[in-house]
Amino acid sequence: MTSSSTICWAERTWEEIPGDLANVANAALLPVGATEQHGPHLGCGMDYVLADAVAKAVSERIGVPILPTLPYGCSLGHSRRWPGTIALDPVLLTNLVSQIGSQAYHSGVRRLFIVNAHVTNAAPLRSALEILRATHDDIMVAVINTATMSTRVRDAHFADAEDWHANRAETALMLAVAPGLVRKNRIADADDEDRTVGLVFAHPVNRTSKNGVTGRPSEATSDQGAELFSWMVEDLSALVRRGLTEMPPLPHSYNDSVFAS
Repeated sequence: MTSSSTICWAERTWEEIPGDLANVANAALLPVGATEQHGPHLGCGMDYVLADAVAKAVSERIGVPILPTLPYGCSLGHSRRWPGTIALDPVLLTNLVSQIGSQAYHSGVRRLFIVNAHVTNAAPLRSALEILRATHDDIMVAVINTATMSTRVRDAHFADAEDWHANRAETALMLAVAPGLVRKNRIADADDEDRTVGLVFAHPVNRTSKNGVTGRPSEATSDQGAELFSWMVEDLSALVRRGLTEMPPLPHSYNDSVFAS
């Protein structure tokens, strides 16, 4: 199915939502981002702006309704060294997304695609997935991390750092998608090396970066960002389309027991 416009859940009425869902196998997108420091050259809303933009572009292509984007995420690792980070703890994010998913279920959603644009949201979102599956027997939930949704997208994000942040890829994306978030006069001096290679422990960013950046944003261009964004929309659209027809490999209920007769 191809849609001519983004279907925003918040703009639809209760009479319209059931039909919207019926058109796309009862699927919905939930974009999740973060509000956190992104070095001296990028706005703090970068992650949620990206999650929102990618999900809206996919909704426009496929017609899957998009739930309101979560602008806060699990950003505790960014410490208090730099102003701007508004973080949720992982338990709160898990519970929040679980409740959003349950409420969406009661409105008819049976296929929930969580579109995550912040790396350290991954564990809480996976926990929310586990809770939703165990609570609602007929819901299917996917957590799709925007930076690793396909090989080409992953390679672009990891090209200049393994523990990247506010790097070439993210800077290029914002130059193309949301240039108002970019301070171009600060990009040239924003590069900082990846100091995490070979470490055993996961250290907070204030102990691994001098300025909140890991990577080489000085190499970013708007053309790079436009190409990367197009890949992300294309590859996420392909994943969602596959999910619209996917069924569980076996028909058992979550509550089935091998001892039942």
